Amino acid sequence: MKVLVINAGSSSLKYQLLDTDTEAVLAKGNCERIGIRGSRIIHKSAGKDEYIKETDLADHSAAMKLLVDTLVDSAVGCLNSTDDIEAIGHRVVHGGHYFAESVLLNDEVLSAVEKCIVYAPLHNPAHIMGIKGCLEAMSATPQVLVFDTAFHQTMSKEAYTYGISYDMYEEYGIRRYGMHGTSHRYVSGEMIKLMGGKAEGTKIVTCHIGNGSSISAVKDGKCVDTSMGFTPLDGILMGTRCGSIDPAIVPFIMEKKGYTPKEMDNYMNKQCGFAGISGVGSDSRDVERAMREGNERAKLAFDMLCYQIKKYIGSYSAAMGGLNGIVFTAGIGEHTPYIRENALSGLEYLGVKLDKERNTFGHSNEPVRLSADDSDVLVYMIPTNEELVIARDTARIVSKSK
Repeated sequence: MKVLVINAGSSSLKYQLLDTDTEAVLAKGNCERIGIRGSRIIHKSAGKDEYIKETDLADHSAAMKLLVDTLVDSAVGCLNSTDDIEAIGHRVVHGGHYFAESVLLNDEVLSAVEKCIVYAPLHNPAHIMGIKGCLEAMSATPQVLVFDTAFHQTMSKEAYTYGISYDMYEEYGIRRYGMHGTSHRYVSGEMIKLMGGKAEGTKIVTCHIGNGSSISAVKDGKCVDTSMGFTPLDGILMGTRCGSIDPAIVPFIMEKKGYTPKEMDNYMNKQCGFAGISGVGSDSRDVERAMREGNERAKLAFDMLCYQIKKYIGSYSAAMGGLNGIVFTAGIGEHTPYIRENALSGLEYLGVKLDKERNTFGHSNEPVRLSADDSDVLVYMIPTNEELVIARDTARIVSKSK
């Protein structure tokens, strides 16, 4: 089945066209600066040169029309007709408590996604624009929504409930939801294959470490805990996000700096993390370069992240009653040996033994074993592939609905 995977942002429409029979990527690209001057499409079909076209894109509907027209363009595209697109799969950040799995789009489902805007005000509105744009451009094509939060819905109540008055949970749905679930699902599934293929008995910590980062405990193939919480601000240090802090720090800073709630939210989301600690910026490559040049604050930022990853691995091992697998994925997790080595250092008591030579591999699109041959815990770098998960779910659900 040919599935068009959509990841809509407020002013962008990233996409991949996959053939789920072969799992090959037929085309991919991005419609940029939607609704902004200088909008364009950057497109690449397999086996052809990259194609860039600058044109006005007033909204996501216009971007979707351009996308489809590009896919069927004989010179730069890869399809004969729009009918070749058999289904559309959407990434949606937040499904709240409404969705524990991917679902076929209908009016009721879209209404529930709109109710989740309050939990992800920066993401869900953009996803909805993308969904509506697809409905306008390809109304007859079935669409499936795949939620970042769905994988974490297997958490127990004691894991997702906060220590605030229970009425806040009942009235406003304040609880731990988690993010990056599609990535955690993919890499934990791949790790289970590497461990023999049976989910039962596996106790895996998946570390999705990038500009946004989260760590999950996956027992018997199901999520039992995750570091991100009510919002993507919770958990470990990130590019510009502070991660978990003492809640009393919030009113303290607001009083000292005279911040409004919106300004405080902006501060924690956009001025902290790597950028705030290092003073260099949010890009881990810049921070690592500065660290290598002797910048002590850059080293502090990296060492804080390593320390926090180590703490989560230890605590999740306790929560699962053991540990037999660790996965590193996403931009930093896949490409930064220093982070992996130092995050695992000191975990020998859990049976973790890193092979330092393996850990210094170059770029790889395939899983790479990082643990020593005599390590009791299997450690791997596994490149994440959220688009493939979305395409697989979409093909499965659409096939069932026919």
